[in-house]
Amino acid sequence: MTTKSRGRLLASMLAILAVDAASAQSVVIRRARVADGTGGPLRSVDVRIEHGRIVAVGEVARRRGEITIEGRGMVLAPGFIDVHNHSTSGLAREPLAISQVSQGITTLLVGQDGSSPLPIAEYLDARRNAPAAVNVATCVGHSSVRSRVMGGDYKRAARPDEVALMESLVDQGFKEGALCLSSGLEYEVGGYAATDEVVSLARVAARHRGFYISHIRDEADQALQAMAELVSIGEQAKVPVQNTHIKVGTAGVWGKAKEALRMFDEARRRGVDVTADCYPWDAWSSTILVLIPNKKYEDPESVARGLRDVGGAQNVLITSYAKDPSYEFKTMTEIAAARGITPVDLFIELARNGGASVVAKSMIDEDIRAFYAWPFTMVSSDGGIEYRHPRGAGSFPRVLGRFVRERKWLTLEEAIRKMTSLPAARLGLKDRGTIATGQVADLVLFDPRTVVDNATFTEPFRRSSGIEKVWVSGELVWTGKPTGARPGRVLTAEP
Repeated sequence: MTTKSRGRLLASMLAILAVDAASAQSVVIRRARVADGTGGPLRSVDVRIEHGRIVAVGEVARRRGEITIEGRGMVLAPGFIDVHNHSTSGLAREPLAISQVSQGITTLLVGQDGSSPLPIAEYLDARRNAPAAVNVATCVGHSSVRSRVMGGDYKRAARPDEVALMESLVDQGFKEGALCLSSGLEYEVGGYAATDEVVSLARVAARHRGFYISHIRDEADQALQAMAELVSIGEQAKVPVQNTHIKVGTAGVWGKAKEALRMFDEARRRGVDVTADCYPWDAWSSTILVLIPNKKYEDPESVARGLRDVGGAQNVLITSYAKDPSYEFKTMTEIAAARGITPVDLFIELARNGGASVVAKSMIDEDIRAFYAWPFTMVSSDGGIEYRHPRGAGSFPRVLGRFVRERKWLTLEEAIRKMTSLPAARLGLKDRGTIATGQVADLVLFDPRTVVDNATFTEPFRRSSGIEKVWVSGELVWTGKPTGARPGRVLTAEP
């Protein structure tokens, strides 16, 4: 063989190696039924991924050495975006985020209910330095900011100088990467804030083209008034607003979901960008203290009324109680009977001892269905890593299995829109939430015939079924088990 021939052979071999190397970066998912996230009809097409992005959607030619995944019988959707998640600290303890990726979630919005890390920059840098399997974005929390400014003296309206300091902290949070301002106006610190204080901080969010997401002031008998306050904040601050984990959560307001949505529709017609998110269960999870809206935790009459509002003490399950873990996963009725005391006396004792985490069954299907039918409601979990409520491990498969396949409350295409492009638009994530050329390859492949939640109130960590594969930035993180990959990114506002 001549020198020239050897050169040509070597060049040919190098070209083949180059093609094979490029192909190794390429993955094609073939013949899946693609739900592109827009709500449009499913299409049986191929999707090619290269270098973390979708490069082709349609019929694609085969390449030598390319990874091919057979999707026949499966649905391929954009990765699910959870707009209300409580994995703020959990990502550091469990970066593989198994309970999250196993239900198809690829992006989390943390810092919820007014409680966020401060400073935001420090938290996001920690997440960049120790990536998780999922993407993460954060809110800046009203209560966290309020506590920083007011310390323990928070049971009052803030002075103008204190509000100004809060505004500067919220401004700093947005400059450091927060996407929104969150509040928990039903909770201890945030609950003492006047509406004007919240409006002032929401105006800062508006300047940064962010939005305001709120656990509103009351989700019980005064829920409609609290929703009206949310609309007023949006109107005054000229900022998009979101009623997070929307509910009408006591017997006195059962059946009023449609009335609430009429209020929101009217606000939207006036130009207020109001949306909602909803988790797919009839029971909430929080601190036991939220049962008593007037915060008179040792007043027997107030406590009795709070227990009646959720249908009785038998509907309140203790999920965490540091002083006596034997109470956990028992109802207040069961514990009180074993102790020989009344549920009212038990509540007062729990409150005196620092409170407890509870799950309370207090919503009805009629209202949950109405909220999910509203075009501007997203799917959320209000759960997270190690969360002691089944929504932490099963929310998105529950919607697909129970609400879509079994009850037919929603079409599959609409449910996926509520999990993908709708939350992506709210978060300002232009390159996520849909399956289209150029988009980041955050994807989930699932079996629509078997996808379902398996977690229960007594076994809240059980994994869901039917989620076959999950990609984050084109890298597999779930194949029925975690792959160990941690390609998650910190997501901040796009310029």
